[in-house]
Amino acid sequence: MFVGREKELDILAGQFASRSRTAVLVYGKRRVGKSTLISQAAKGFDGTVVEHVCVQSSFEGNLELLCRSVGKSLGMPTLRFGHLYDLFDFLKSREERLLLVLDEYQYLKQTRKGAEVDSYFQAIVDSLPEHVKLVLCGSFVTVMRELLEEGNPLFGRFTAVLHLEEFDYYDAARFCPDKSPFEKAGMYGLFGGSPFVLSQLDYDLTPEQNMVNLLLPETGVLRTHVESVMLKEVQRVFDVRILEALGNGKKRYSEIRSVVGERSAGLLSKQLKNLTNMEAVRIVSPVNRRADKKKQFYEIGDNLMRLYFAFVFGNAAPLANLGEQAFFDVEVAPSISQFVDRRFEDVAIQYFRRLARSGALPGVRDFGSYWYDDPQARSNGQFDCVLAREDSLDFFECKRFDRPMTREECEAEELQVRAVPGASIGAVGFVCAGGFDFESADYRLVSGGDLFAEGL
Repeated sequence: MFVGREKELDILAGQFASRSRTAVLVYGKRRVGKSTLISQAAKGFDGTVVEHVCVQSSFEGNLELLCRSVGKSLGMPTLRFGHLYDLFDFLKSREERLLLVLDEYQYLKQTRKGAEVDSYFQAIVDSLPEHVKLVLCGSFVTVMRELLEEGNPLFGRFTAVLHLEEFDYYDAARFCPDKSPFEKAGMYGLFGGSPFVLSQLDYDLTPEQNMVNLLLPETGVLRTHVESVMLKEVQRVFDVRILEALGNGKKRYSEIRSVVGERSAGLLSKQLKNLTNMEAVRIVSPVNRRADKKKQFYEIGDNLMRLYFAFVFGNAAPLANLGEQAFFDVEVAPSISQFVDRRFEDVAIQYFRRLARSGALPGVRDFGSYWYDDPQARSNGQFDCVLAREDSLDFFECKRFDRPMTREECEAEELQVRAVPGASIGAVGFVCAGGFDFESADYRLVSGGDLFAEGL
């Protein structure tokens, strides 16, 4: 089942149908659906499609395998060429339209030092005829981003660049259209938006049951995905305790440093930067303190990885002793709702971002949290869903309830918002998965039905 990516499909379809030189770059983390997207778009290509996966081998080994893929797709005997240039000269000499997809390009790139392989493809791309289309695809984000840097030979050569990210909450919910908004938000809060992960879930079960069946077992498909796939690229460049700290709610640099320890603190900034570049970690800051480094926080970027480090990592012995269900009941169940509820704030932000991109939120310039300090009360705090306008802020309280929110609850929450010192408050609103038991012109109310409305 192919879900979502309508915009990306349109871009690729246009590139593949083009009657001019075409070279496309597609990159993103593992298992976000890059290869599936390209294959889906290639179904409409009016010519021969060669889909080849580069491997961890020598340059010569990769060239031999590529020649084999080309020969097989063209229905020819095994082809042999001494260089990439010779292979592409052969392809250019043929009359039929041809689409060549080089998946996991980073493995081919890394067979030679520096940007030598990129230089080969610079010459190839510059001389591509219109009937030979080229796609370079890769999952090592930092390596693939090098192709877009000004000093790289391929800089400026691509006719289209697609950076594929995980699905947001809305597209993730398209895997389970019959679930309630409360359940859809729960699925996303635990497992995130990886198309691979979403395709493994049993939607006849609760999110918690899927966790017991797929993440807690040592050989569970989701646990294997985290340990053998998601962490594969980053495992050599970080102290695993960084992700453990983030998974357990440590967000500040100082908090992470205290977990890692003084001996490793000198490397912490570099490791956090690497993790951020790899999209394993993201930096978040309040809308009213974007430039304040003291108010920068770090988060694990993927919900499933966050779940793994919050509950599974380091617990091999208790899991083995208790078994998956008993471990869940004792160690996970008491705090899992709170864990998922915190992700609901991300759902709200993503909802408003969708509205803004459709033009439905004129005047809104930023989305995120709001940090406040109250010297008189000697307190500080944070509101997690704020829409920033030029001269005011719209505050939204987010509740993943499986029931309607009452007027009384909204009024009590409003008192806390109005008490925020120094904030220029425009509107006050509420986002509730279970909806509301009242209507009001005083509040902006966003129900679960609004979050998952068709055509959003």
